[in-house]
Amino acid sequence: MYKNYLKIAWRNLKKQPFFTFLNTFGLAIGMTGAILISLFVYDELSFDKMFVDADRIYRIDTDIKFGGAEMESAQAAAPMAKTIQNDFSQVENTVRFRSQGSMLVRKNENEDNAKENQTTFVDSTFFDMFGLKLLSGDVKSALTHPKTLVLTETASEKYFGLNNAIGQTLLINNNDTYTVTGVIEDLPKNSFLKDYSVFMAMAGHVASKENNWGGNNFYTFIKLIPSANVDDMKAPLEGMLEKYMLPWAQQYFPGMTGESFIASGNRIRYYTMPLTDIHLYSARESEMNANSSIQNVYILSFIGLFLIILACVNFMNLSTAHSLKRAKEVGVRKTLGSNKRELIQQFLIESGLISFISLLFAVLLSIAVLPLFNELSDRSINLPLTNPFFWLILLVVTIILGLFSGSYPAFFMSQLKPVQTLKGGLTNVGGRNIRSGLVVFQFAISVFLIVSTLVVFQQLKFIQSKDLGFTKDQVLLIEDTYAAGKQADTFKEEVERLSQVQSNTYSSFLPVPSARSSSTYFEEGAMEQDKAIQMGTWYVDEDYISTLNIKLIAGRNFDKQHLTDSTAVIINEAALKRLGVNAEEALGMRISQDIENEKPEFSTIIGIVKNFHFESLKEHIGALGLFLDKSTGTLAVKLKAGDFEQTISSIENIWNKLAPGQPFSYRFMDDAFNSSYDAEQRLGQIFMIFTILSILIACLGLFGLAAFNAQKRTKEIGIRKVLGASISQITYRLTTDFLKMVGIAILISLPIGWYAMNKWLEDFSYRIEISWWILALAAFLAITVAILTVSYQSIKAAIVNPVKSLKTE
Repeated sequence: MYKNYLKIAWRNLKKQPFFTFLNTFGLAIGMTGAILISLFVYDELSFDKMFVDADRIYRIDTDIKFGGAEMESAQAAAPMAKTIQNDFSQVENTVRFRSQGSMLVRKNENEDNAKENQTTFVDSTFFDMFGLKLLSGDVKSALTHPKTLVLTETASEKYFGLNNAIGQTLLINNNDTYTVTGVIEDLPKNSFLKDYSVFMAMAGHVASKENNWGGNNFYTFIKLIPSANVDDMKAPLEGMLEKYMLPWAQQYFPGMTGESFIASGNRIRYYTMPLTDIHLYSARESEMNANSSIQNVYILSFIGLFLIILACVNFMNLSTAHSLKRAKEVGVRKTLGSNKRELIQQFLIESGLISFISLLFAVLLSIAVLPLFNELSDRSINLPLTNPFFWLILLVVTIILGLFSGSYPAFFMSQLKPVQTLKGGLTNVGGRNIRSGLVVFQFAISVFLIVSTLVVFQQLKFIQSKDLGFTKDQVLLIEDTYAAGKQADTFKEEVERLSQVQSNTYSSFLPVPSARSSSTYFEEGAMEQDKAIQMGTWYVDEDYISTLNIKLIAGRNFDKQHLTDSTAVIINEAALKRLGVNAEEALGMRISQDIENEKPEFSTIIGIVKNFHFESLKEHIGALGLFLDKSTGTLAVKLKAGDFEQTISSIENIWNKLAPGQPFSYRFMDDAFNSSYDAEQRLGQIFMIFTILSILIACLGLFGLAAFNAQKRTKEIGIRKVLGASISQITYRLTTDFLKMVGIAILISLPIGWYAMNKWLEDFSYRIEISWWILALAAFLAITVAILTVSYQSIKAAIVNPVKSLKTE
């Protein structure tokens, strides 16, 4: 019997290729989107779970409010790890990282440097903490001595080959010689260490040995013993303020107590963050790697679920629309003895067959578009085609989809009465409300996605066009210029002589992703903790303000003619507000961070600049001080309009002449600025792609319902034409029924879209307001798409000869 059902199902599918194509195409598109999104979500949820005992590893985070600034840091003080190891019996192990960013690396005998983008100092407990094994070297001695390092497999092959690295030496930043003591496998792409390639021994880092509870620069991880409960650490961690932090601070503020510290509005709190939660739940300052957001996972999961549901709804509508052509078949089968159960089985097998065909196309489509999806999502996801569990999941889901999508058409067809179907009288068949509700659901989802896409792109446009308080266009950033050594000044001078160069400036501190540093300052004569000013500390040269076109609102810029400018500072408006004086009163004031000495060194305020956005627009502008000092990490070059490629080539020639063998790397400041919002840009692109897919699937469903409606009203259309109705009148009448459903979908989805995207915008301190025209445009696009989809079937029905329509049974 089932073999017969399968044979009949296959014949029916071949008999009606257009109907089969629409159903298969709709389901395949929905399945493809769901497969890709599922793989992405699985990758996101699997971050850092590959490490041994990952469920027992936690990071120590620090929340600080001091000096008028609030900071949620992913780092802790240098002595935190050792203190926790000694004081907490439930802690099995600890490890610290001190990220160093990019470094120049070469073999001692070579002249040419290579650049390693992510490097870090790390304690020797690194291997035990994360269960990492060395491909070569001794885990007990690796990273135990200063000036030693461990390489990843790829980095090792780059310099020595995999089996020849142990005992070899590398020159770091043309300055320090390190000995290779181990090689580890490349770290997984779904881990917080994914981009790190060089791990240097923390034993050689001077600051790691200091008892400095005021500096939070070390990523600190702990591993609990199996029987420990992390909640038991909450109270002891809170007690570390009184036990360790305040005694250290009392060296500089003898009268400070816990009560006075809190009464001043300050606070320091320590928290535990599960390792496996970092990627999706942590958005703190100075993360070791760019994290994602659980919100994005929820959003994409819902999109994937909606795509599948939309595809199933599309299948139901198309199958129902086509049911009139098979009504007589059902009547004949019932007349010959088929019961309702057998008919349901036949139609479910048919829908199941379509689902399996769609699955094959979906897998092929997924393989084809996966490279593009990886590029869009910045992932390295692979289809696990050799994993039986993957195929089992697909098989089960396909069966469920076949049953779900074919259930309504099957039950709808099986309940038809033989007499009615054989006479052709199906004008009163029910199910209209269900079909209409499905179309409303489809378009509600589509309109919601349209609103979301428009809002994301408007926010990105706002970010890119907002006055940031500095010039980012036509500014070229030459990186790692410290590699030029003593020739750095000569390089700057020769670059400035180029006709296409307007000006240039040295600094590692830029209002784009770059170095960051902050310190606590005090006004002269007010060296009490409640008078502290937490302020960014940037080292710049005399050309910094003019090159980046930062507006000076009071005082003057640094000047080479003023020798005393080596002890001068220029502050921004946020720092001025913290001082509690106006711009004119601030000029000449002296501030210092040197509270350790009886005779502190002071810096004199010589200028005030207008606030500029040196952090993400998600953050408020904080206090900032610019200090005159040489920081040759990056040369920012302001270019004149013209041939940029020729100018870059000329700069590279100068670099190769003055710094032979050193890598020449550059980027434009506007690109560096935009990279701060990569996650938002990717989210916008993903929204746009899946919005198009959802609209496509919704249109297929609407197309099917329009065909069903036109078939059901064939005689009505014929009568109207005989009585004088025009084609446009009939088309209008057929179309308005569907526009009512689209209108209901719009009324449902617009408020939901407005609310959801307002919640998303709350992450930005500087954001757009969702304008009425965004909602109006979303509604207009939905209506336009609906009209274009329905009008084809409506016009097709309206132009049929009325004689032929009236003869239809």
